[in-house]
Amino acid sequence: MREHQLTVPVPEAWGEGIVRIEKDRPVELDVRLESVHEGILVSGTAETEYEGECSRCLREISQGVEVEFQELFAYPGDETSDFELQDDHVDLETLVRDAIVLSLPFQPDCPGLDPTTGVRLAESSGEVQDPIDPRWAALQKLTETAPASDAGLSREEN
Repeated sequence: MREHQLTVPVPEAWGEGIVRIEKDRPVELDVRLESVHEGILVSGTAETEYEGECSRCLREISQGVEVEFQELFAYPGDETSDFELQDDHVDLETLVRDAIVLSLPFQPDCPGLDPTTGVRLAESSGEVQDPIDPRWAALQKLTETAPASDAGLSREEN
């Protein structure tokens, strides 16, 4: 068994839809190679970042993607296999490309807009504001205009 950690560039753009992995983007691979009776069992993870457009608002988005893969690279022989050893080497490009492209979102989107303020949720401060019931709006005005000096007085003292 052997374990390897590699960082390799994407040889060509992967993905044809709204999102894609750009050419020369680094892919971090953590690979384990195990010798088994039928060939070499390859398992591991691949991490990279995709870029594209939000399907909801069409703004540019960029997000990380991590996939796991496992495949048997068979020894050359009479039986045909999807993946075979080639001169005692395994070619991971097709395996990694297929795993990453299949994990890309079909319609990526951002969290959207806040229904009350209209601010993009990805850019908001994180404070969630409860919507004000219009029937209580007049009472809210009373709390906003109360002087700060009277705030500590009890009802009897006012």
